[in-house]
Amino acid sequence: MDSDEDNAQRVPLSQRPDWSDVTPLPQDDGPNPVVPIAYKEDFIETMDYFRAVYQADERSPRTLWLTAEAIHLNAGNYTVWHFRRLILEALDGDLHDELGFIENIAKSNSKNYQIWHHRRWVAEKLGTDATSKELEFTKKILTVDAKNYHAWSHRQWVLQALGGWDDELDYCRELLEEDVFNNSAWNQRYFVITMSPLLGGLEAMRESEVSYSVEAIVAHPENESSWRYLRGLYKGDIESWVNDSRVSSACLKVLRAAKNNNCIFALSTLLDLLCHGLQPSQELRDVVDGLNNTSGSNQPDPDLAKTVCSILECVDLMRANYWRWRKTKLPAQPT
Repeated sequence: MDSDEDNAQRVPLSQRPDWSDVTPLPQDDGPNPVVPIAYKEDFIETMDYFRAVYQADERSPRTLWLTAEAIHLNAGNYTVWHFRRLILEALDGDLHDELGFIENIAKSNSKNYQIWHHRRWVAEKLGTDATSKELEFTKKILTVDAKNYHAWSHRQWVLQALGGWDDELDYCRELLEEDVFNNSAWNQRYFVITMSPLLGGLEAMRESEVSYSVEAIVAHPENESSWRYLRGLYKGDIESWVNDSRVSSACLKVLRAAKNNNCIFALSTLLDLLCHGLQPSQELRDVVDGLNNTSGSNQPDPDLAKTVCSILECVDLMRANYWRWRKTKLPAQPT
């Protein structure tokens, strides 16, 4: 719409016979605008005609077309989108065609809230007939921008309101195979295992998901997302988290092969486990002591939690003050 070619081919509304009965309504900026905006001529004319038909509440095919013109010029205008919905309802418009219109607009406006709000309205009207289209639409957006919040939010709404859970866990797996650091995909995976009516809930999925996340952790121990996902699998059940040997074993595997400061999340997880009552094995103590000797820490301590804090002070310099503070909050060990 903004190209020189489009502008050259555009016939002004004032020269179109089918708009001759409409008197444009100019924007009222007051008698002395301080900084008037230099709108393009086609934008000024389109909005002047839009204000006129909006004031007249004309809900017709031509006003539907006019909202499309206005949206192409400014896809963020809430009033235009709102009026378009009123027109679609009045005309009983083809909402499947409307999905195509939205997709075309979204190609260059994928983070525009008004587009997503309108898309949801259309999908609600269509019901389950829109399920596959909506999931495919969000997938296209996420292929370009894997962390588009609007797309993820819409996708979650679609699953809850319209269904389509069957392949969602596989979709999350595909995304994580492409990029295991995609925290949005980890978040979606957690959403699926906790909300899907097909999977039985968190406890039913915990066994397989712990194995999945531990495998990801061992492969990429510097990935905070997989560590947080693992912790989330025990939400509301600290005792199981502490007593599940797979969690402490994951820490041990990472610490045993620690290099390039990729052990920060393993150490912080171990610290939390110790603070909640984990009884560490001798092997785990030996590995931590070895890290303490190589990290530059000169503060060995019989209290393993304090030793972990000392190591973290050295390997996680960004939060060194935090780990020093954590050390002061550790409960005193019985003598």
